[in-house]
Amino acid sequence: VKTSLTGITPTHIPHIGNYLGAIRPALRLSETYRTAYFIADYHALTTVRDPAALRGHVHDVAATWLACGLDPEKTLFYRQSDVPEVFELSGGRAGVTATGQRERGVAYKDALAKGEAPNAGSFYYPALMAADILLFDTDVVPIGADQKQHVELARDMASRVNHLFGEGTLVVPEPLIGEAPLVPGLDGQKMSKSKGNTIPLFEGGKKLRKLCMSIVTGSETLEEPKPAHGTTVFEIYRQFASEAEVRALEDRLAAGNFGWGHAKAALYELLERSLAPARERFVALRSEPAELDRVLARGAERARQTAQATLARVRARIGVR
Repeated sequence: VKTSLTGITPTHIPHIGNYLGAIRPALRLSETYRTAYFIADYHALTTVRDPAALRGHVHDVAATWLACGLDPEKTLFYRQSDVPEVFELSGGRAGVTATGQRERGVAYKDALAKGEAPNAGSFYYPALMAADILLFDTDVVPIGADQKQHVELARDMASRVNHLFGEGTLVVPEPLIGEAPLVPGLDGQKMSKSKGNTIPLFEGGKKLRKLCMSIVTGSETLEEPKPAHGTTVFEIYRQFASEAEVRALEDRLAAGNFGWGHAKAALYELLERSLAPARERFVALRSEPAELDRVLARGAERARQTAQATLARVRARIGVR
């Protein structure tokens, strides 16, 4: 069975676009892969400067993924900083990594292009990400197209090490670019926290209804038929609905005498029904941060067994005791 690894940066409680585009697809991989999920708290230090906030973000992420169905007994689930072997592999590989490779990192180049002074964390980000991947003999890394460069760097590093010290020293990973849906936000543009157009994943009740009713729609009258495909209400609705429910909403919009207000109400009811169980689990989990820490610590213990085996193999090959 091949191994899939997913890294999660702890920055904020996700919105439904994050859930549909990243969380749900990543969890489905556990049906066909040996899976590992880690919370990348050291990666977050490039932007997060508040220790209490960082700890809170870690707990938010842990509670979110567990509430959405991650089973820590069947998959590795750990905090990056609980696995110090990551940093040994990252540092030990520096001698076979060209500086130019790091200078071509997307985040580093973007910062320079904006006239910013990127910190060393941004410069080393791709190398640390590569260590996260290579330490666990990862076969595939599910990513968006914008992250492909980082997996390519991990591939280059693994291939370079294998060339110098023998095939099989490190597993060469492959990017797994899925067909993640483009989820529109309240204004019809891509849902993004930076645009302020999101629907928080665990929002409910009156606040959720208000958000749904604020979605920008066409100006058709109540009596006019309305297009379904390509509209924000329908595109979000179809991600949670059954095939029968999707067809029914499509038919009602096309028939006329069914307003956008009706469609928004239907979306609200569907989201409330679909997400309420996960929301309740999230609230319960988030109220016990010590238990979340224990779950992550148990995952780290298991993760370190694999990490130490990889390091032992690498040390033997490169001549380090």
